Amino acid sequence: MTTKHTLTFVLMDAPFESARTTTAFRLLHAALDRGCDVNVFAYEGAVALSFAKQVGHANAVHGRDAAQEDHPLTKNWIAALMAHAHERGADLNWVNCGLCVDERGVGETIENVRRGSPADCWKMAQQSIATLVIPTK
Repeated sequence: MTTKHTLTFVLMDAPFESARTTTAFRLLHAALDRGCDVNVFAYEGAVALSFAKQVGHANAVHGRDAAQEDHPLTKNWIAALMAHAHERGADLNWVNCGLCVDERGVGETIENVRRGSPADCWKMAQQSIATLVIPTK
């Protein structure tokens, strides 16, 4: 009998600030591909990753409108990760730190993202075989 493993990731970078976010999303995808359940605790600026009101923008330098630019939005990437988890029969549990959400005014999130507290992060870490913290610089 195979035991299903749970991994926890703690993210701190705001959207579009560094390659750490892209790397984290790729690690989440790889963990889901391998059949792991995944917890994500978004802390500090990372609570904006799932903000529902993100919109793409034009790129005047390259002469492209918003549709042509097709700027990748973190909220869409998270939604795709959640769909991927569902397809793989895995759980992706995404929790935003409520204190951080309030500080930044990003309470409107995409579906299946919940509000929590640092206590949730502690519980997630206890349930996991490993916890990876991807901090800001």
